[in-house]
Amino acid sequence: MELSTLTIQEIHQLLITKKISSVELTQSMLNRIHDVDSKVKSYVTVTDEVALEQAKRADERIAKNESVTPLTGIPFAMKDCISTRNVKTTCSSKILENYVPQYNATVTNKLADAGAVLVGKTNMDEFGMGSSCENSAFFNTRNPWNLNHVPGGSSGGSAAAMSASLASFTIGEDTGGSVRMPAGFCNVTGIKPTYGRVSRYGLISLVSSFDCIGPMTRDVYDCATVLEHIAGHDEKDSTTYQSPVPNYTQHINKPINKLKLGIPKEYFVAGMEAGVESALQESIRQFEKLGMEIHEVSLPHTKYGLPVYYLLLFAEASSNLARFDGTRFGLSKSDNAKDVIDIYLQTRREGFDDEVKRRIMLGAYALSAGYYDAYYLKAQKVRTLLRRDFETALASCDLLLAPTCPTTAFKLGEKTNDPLAMYLSDIYVVATNPAGVPAMALPCGFSNDMPVGMQLIGKHLDEQTLFQVGHAYQQVTDWHKKLPNL
Repeated sequence: MELSTLTIQEIHQLLITKKISSVELTQSMLNRIHDVDSKVKSYVTVTDEVALEQAKRADERIAKNESVTPLTGIPFAMKDCISTRNVKTTCSSKILENYVPQYNATVTNKLADAGAVLVGKTNMDEFGMGSSCENSAFFNTRNPWNLNHVPGGSSGGSAAAMSASLASFTIGEDTGGSVRMPAGFCNVTGIKPTYGRVSRYGLISLVSSFDCIGPMTRDVYDCATVLEHIAGHDEKDSTTYQSPVPNYTQHINKPINKLKLGIPKEYFVAGMEAGVESALQESIRQFEKLGMEIHEVSLPHTKYGLPVYYLLLFAEASSNLARFDGTRFGLSKSDNAKDVIDIYLQTRREGFDDEVKRRIMLGAYALSAGYYDAYYLKAQKVRTLLRRDFETALASCDLLLAPTCPTTAFKLGEKTNDPLAMYLSDIYVVATNPAGVPAMALPCGFSNDMPVGMQLIGKHLDEQTLFQVGHAYQQVTDWHKKLPNL
């Protein structure tokens, strides 16, 4: 029995029946990470000592049967932009290469309270800026299905670690598809919850009005399990909803045969890879067999989704990253500096890579006095139109189905010299973030031996329907069970 490939649900049963211990499980996972991750490069930091100490405490909880949850004793990995006290949190940037937070993010605390075991922090595009995990300041993460291909981004390390069975679940962060795109590329399940469903306290922000923390797992049931534990109101984050978190797993087996599935016509257009379109059409037929009603819907402002997303991203990112100036925390370069401005310039010149500099400059331009109305303000108005598109479409059906990407994972280096081509790969995932609606990616087939992902998009705070429909699909398909050969 290969422990690393089991679901959370399966491992939980082994732990509570004392067939394995969390220490044994965690040591096995750490051994696999040290054996395999030199190929995949999904981890920035591996926390051996922390993990084994947490596993020991989890075993004590299980032995006493005190506060045991479905996550107690389960090894997981965290995207390296989420604060972990006394464990490096780098955002895969030179400017934070040696930064060790003195506090935990709310999500980190919730997982610790549940008894989960942190085995490490995963690689990412620097500050979440990228779609391929090639913008890390440290190294490129590789797709476990083909080591010459990208895993997607920016949560590429979390997706690759999950796909390569280097964690039992991982935590990512989605600003514009950063959970869903790599989940689709790597054949794992991942969800971007409703904006405000999960606290952002302790997340190093990229775009404060878009960022959503979400889990990546082996299957939909595990995804629902993790979201139950990390979601909820947080007094430290005023954007979180006060509504109670549903027991997603308790209702996950409800029938879906009376639900209506919307297919946005703007998402199924020329230019999609033939194998991707074929896999998605077969998924639609599968939902029809499960008794769902299929309806074509329209999201008329879809063509503006990409420019609106990037304009707002550049603007908010340039503001959020102004704090990294070499005078407060992180990297500080003051060699022969004449004044504080010199320190700012040297630190940011050496601390940020090209993609981050590009986005900061474009954001500063969009926010400048002469162009604020023409760019940033107009983008905010069109953002409202995107949100209304989803509200209108979802008023006539229960959820929507869309691709996660028009292609499967592309080769390393294929798009690094063409930023616009890289941005276009996000075309199907970015619009949900300005709209704030939940969306879940799950495996639905293969094209040219690489995974194909689809996404289910739901109404605000209706993750429950996404889980029910996704779970029903995974009961009659086995794409999510297929593993790469490493």
